[in-house]
Amino acid sequence: MDPELVALASSAANTVVGLLATDGWEQVRRGVAALWRRVRPEQADIVEAELVEARAELLRAREAGEDQAEQDLTAEWRARLRRLLAADPALERDLRELLAELRPAEAEGGEIRRVDMRGTASDNARLYMSGGDMHITGQ
Repeated sequence: MDPELVALASSAANTVVGLLATDGWEQVRRGVAALWRRVRPEQADIVEAELVEARAELLRAREAGEDQAEQDLTAEWRARLRRLLAADPALERDLRELLAELRPAEAEGGEIRRVDMRGTASDNARLYMSGGDMHITGQ
């Protein structure tokens, strides 16, 4: 598969899962279901129901402080989106349009509305996290 499509699927999965726990999740549900209807219409209702289930799972996990669920959901949706793009590479344009709709912060000049990060470091490890540009100098 074209590396650009792989990167697109990855970016889309991060956006989709990240937005499932926000007020924008209905837009995610409708948009993702619409993509499936174009390529695999017989699976669209199932995918839509699975997004609702994924949202519930993500909300429970966040409430319990479980980080792994979000990573697992992201990996699952990355694989699904990759398969969808592999089935119809022309869907790339539609997926990019959906991402533009789902990322209002980018459309409004790059203002970030919410960044949710979690990290754990132990022993002598260093942990660097950023919601934007990061420049690290020195040791």
